[in-house]
This record gives sequence, C-alpha cells and structure tokens, in this order.
Amino acid sequence: MAQNPSSGLAQLRAEIAAVAARMIAQDGADYDTARRKAARQILGTERFKPDQLPDNLQIEYEVRNYQAIFVDPGQTERVHKLRTTALQVMDALEQFHPYLTGSVLNGTAGEHDEIYLQLFAESAKEIEIFLLNKNLNIEISESPHFRGPRYDPVETASFMWRDEGVHAQLYELDDLRGALKPRSDGRLQRADAAAVRALMAEESSKLY
Repeated sequence: MAQNPSSGLAQLRAEIAAVAARMIAQDGADYDTARRKAARQILGTERFKPDQLPDNLQIEYEVRNYQAIFVDPGQTERVHKLRTTALQVMDALEQFHPYLTGSVLNGTAGEHDEIYLQLFAESAKEIEIFLLNKNLNIEISESPHFRGPRYDPVETASFMWRDEGVHAQLYELDDLRGALKPRSDGRLQRADAAAVRALMAEESSKLY
C-alpha cells in the first residue's frame, strides 16, 4: 500500500525536529541552525523545501521530550538563574519595553543557552547609546524579524551581563502592537518583567 504523501512529510519533519532538538539540548545550537543542520543530515543535501522543515513549536516539543528522557538535575536551576539575570537586565532597560523570549522564557534553556530580549524604541540607535553609556561592550548583528521573512531583519545588540550572554533585538515602537499575540499552543510568545515574575512564582509554588 502506497504511503500517504502528507504522512511521509509529517514523519520527515518529526525526524528533523528530533535531530535538531538533540543539537539544541547538547550543543546549545539556535533553532534555525539546528533545523538546517538536521535537515542536511537527514536529507543528505543542501537543498530542501520549506514544507520539509519543522517549525519552532515542533522542535521545542522535541527538546522537551529529550530533556524529559535525559534528565539534567541542574536544568531547573539553570533556567531560574537565567530568568533572574534576565529580570535584572529588563529592569535596567525598562524604558525600552523589554520582553523576554526564547528558551529562557519557555523553560527549555540548558547549559549553553543565553538570554534573548526584544526591546522597542523610536530608533535602534537610542538603545545602543543607552547600552554604551552603561559601559557595556556591545556587538551589533542582525536577527530575523519576529513577523517573518517578509520584514527586514532587526539590529541585535549582544553583551555580557553578570557572566551571562544577552542578545537584545532592537525593534521600532510600532512593532510592539504585533508583539503580544499568544502562541498557537497557548504558551507565552514573549513576556514582560511582570509576566516573567508571575511565571517564576507559579513554577516555584509547584515545587513546594
């Protein structure tokens, strides 16, 4: 009996997601790099179609599965430490409407993960000057816009804070209006300082 093409495609995405999740959990690879490396490994080619690739939610699901199987007793403490540091940075950058995103927010952060923030201001230069006036050594790069590939990449200021790496993506104020939509699975896509504190308090109450 011939295999259903859609079923075969779903299986392929699941295989790529599982391999990518292992790269993320073991090596601290970012989602996009891990996704593409996993696709090359499984497909044996540099060329693949977009519908062959799993999305971030599917990869995150596999990361959670991996962490559930290969339990790291220090992973919970690592997430707590990163969130605590993230809150310190967010408090310092309060005027730029900081939001936490990525693995530190969703709780899958491991040994190699760093803090990802999204900041919103009239101009990226305003934020860069503020960071420099804080005597922070910043490196500027680009990150994909959270709205998708149709939008120009955004500047990202990377720096160290209390021995933790921080990557602050610099958005315009107008982008803030589209930033608050929840994820399709109901989890937070991004969270302000109050939401992060509430999340930490909720998770702490479950431990005791």
